[in-house]
Amino acid sequence: MTEKQQEAVKTVKRYMWWSMGAGLVPVPVLDLLAVSGVQLKMLAELSKQYGIPFKESRGKAVIGSLVGFILPHSMSVFVFGSLAKSVPGVGSVAGASAMVVAAGACSWALGNVFIQHFESGGTFLDFDAEAVKEYFKAQFEEGKKVAATLKPEEEVEAKA
Repeated sequence: MTEKQQEAVKTVKRYMWWSMGAGLVPVPVLDLLAVSGVQLKMLAELSKQYGIPFKESRGKAVIGSLVGFILPHSMSVFVFGSLAKSVPGVGSVAGASAMVVAAGACSWALGNVFIQHFESGGTFLDFDAEAVKEYFKAQFEEGKKVAATLKPEEEVEAKA
């Protein structure tokens, strides 16, 4: 793995933490918006690391197209997690747990798809979401495992 790739993976892990934190926002739907905002910032930082021009509108479109691939099953975790927070007590705990892992997994997948794309010389203009659909789904599944086992010391290491 090149030094640039190692830095990019550290960036993805850092934003994975931020996404998981955004998943804890107690207001349904606002949590989804917070996670999307963190992911957009992650894409902006990755594009900067690779010297790729970034436009917010294109980043939003890319996030939407990739997240659509994990529907309906996996995306239902996001919706359930977000809406369950409106139920006092148990709903907020269950919703937060589901939302945290799903947010982390989605950020992991998104970041890794773009590391691969940028490493191959791609830009936002030639990004083909359909072509990376299976890789994104596989990275989402891996991201669920990573999110469930990520330790705070890894987050500190990722900031270094």
